[in-house]
Amino acid sequence: MFLNSDYDPILCRSFSTFLDGAALLWFSNLPAGTISNFDEFAKFFINHFAASKIYVQDSDYLSTIKQGQHENLKDYMMRFTTAAMEISDLNPEVQLHVIKCGLRPGKFQEAIAVAKPKTLEEFRKKATGHIEVEKLREAWRSERPRKEDEKLN
Repeated sequence: MFLNSDYDPILCRSFSTFLDGAALLWFSNLPAGTISNFDEFAKFFINHFAASKIYVQDSDYLSTIKQGQHENLKDYMMRFTTAAMEISDLNPEVQLHVIKCGLRPGKFQEAIAVAKPKTLEEFRKKATGHIEVEKLREAWRSERPRKEDEKLN
């Protein structure tokens, strides 16, 4: 049907039956006589909705994700993992390399440099241990003021 231009009127008329929402509204508001053939109609449609195309990130995007100066490891890992899940066919070795490069300088980054995890699983095990240490330190910090308040009372 696409090879024979005699079917242009049928294609143009049947196309609208597959539309809904914003696309149907756009089609309904086209002035009469705007489209003369299906190829022109298809180009017009694509050009109008090109900005609506969903942008898919690639592995290069991951290199822009860095651990913030005051961001804990758990939040960084969650933010990085969320972005990584949106990338299809992401090579695990690339993911491991990029997540390590995004770590801020500090004890965990040094521990990773020494341990040299070869897989994401090894990295996650090290990270889990460090996250537990961060939680423990945070609990100690939040307890200290309470103990000082008790001494004053």
